[in-house]
Amino acid sequence: MPFGGNDWLALTQEPALEPGLPICDPHHHLWDMRPARVPYQRYLLHELYADLNSGHNVRSTVFVETNAMYRADGPEEMKPVGEVEFVQGMAAAAATGVYGEARAAAAIVGHANLNLGDRVAPVLEALVAASPNRFRGIRHTLTWDPHPDIPGNRWDLEGQLSNETFRNGARVLARMGLTFDAWLYFHQLPELVEFARAIPDLTIILNHIGGVLRTGPYANRDDEVLGAWREGLAAVAKCPNVVVKLGGIGQPRTGYDWYARNKPIGSEELAETMAPYMNYAIEQFGPERGMFESNFPPDKVGHSYNVLYNAFKRLSKGYSASERAAMFQGTAERVYRVGQ
Repeated sequence: MPFGGNDWLALTQEPALEPGLPICDPHHHLWDMRPARVPYQRYLLHELYADLNSGHNVRSTVFVETNAMYRADGPEEMKPVGEVEFVQGMAAAAATGVYGEARAAAAIVGHANLNLGDRVAPVLEALVAASPNRFRGIRHTLTWDPHPDIPGNRWDLEGQLSNETFRNGARVLARMGLTFDAWLYFHQLPELVEFARAIPDLTIILNHIGGVLRTGPYANRDDEVLGAWREGLAAVAKCPNVVVKLGGIGQPRTGYDWYARNKPIGSEELAETMAPYMNYAIEQFGPERGMFESNFPPDKVGHSYNVLYNAFKRLSKGYSASERAAMFQGTAERVYRVGQ
């Protein structure tokens, strides 16, 4: 059974549509010697730019933490600073233009454990010091599910968003003018609503359209699952301090078999499949609070970078030029203060 890989992805070739349309990719990772749970154990500048240079006009990108390159020693809470130090170096190399025109990792999202509460301040200060010109905020993964066959994360704790110590940590984040990326599952969206209301001056970026699950215990339950997702997403969208990333459904957890095909999916079919999700999210948040994302390389198991952005361009054809400009570049660069 095929499962990703550049040779496999190369079996589906397409010219880039609208190659002049400026793009800020607001969500990708960088790592080396990653455990083999995905076929891309290495994703550094050469691998990233092979995707960025595949035909679309990617002008800038945002790196998002992925629990990689942590410091080997020192206080536990300070170990995530190592990842930002690593990416700051990658961004400096990218800024030379040697790899391509895109400003890769022009903004950096790291990690700090908000369960430290007020004691997270020194960690955030160290992250800012590690990247004074690019560090913009943190992501704290919140993907908790009661079913053991649903993949989790090292930070999985039930009900973190309602914990007052966690919220105190988030308030420190807000006071420092930093952002909060939230990655959680669809059934946790009501928790995010209460969290966003409790800290209205914190800019929150909801990852991957709110974590739809259609495998394991959620397989063959679309009416129930998608109904809960729509209701939860609509409630989150009413919080003016939340924006949404439009993408992140290329992995098997969404229930699609793209990774298992003999030939990778093309952009017409991909756009048709993604459109109901993306258009609903855009309808709720508006283009000025939505941003198309790659989530590479995790989503690379299902489709190529070129095909993905062709699909985004196809499904967004019905929006105005200014609305598309916001979703492809403007919203992301404003929220993450790219170039500032």
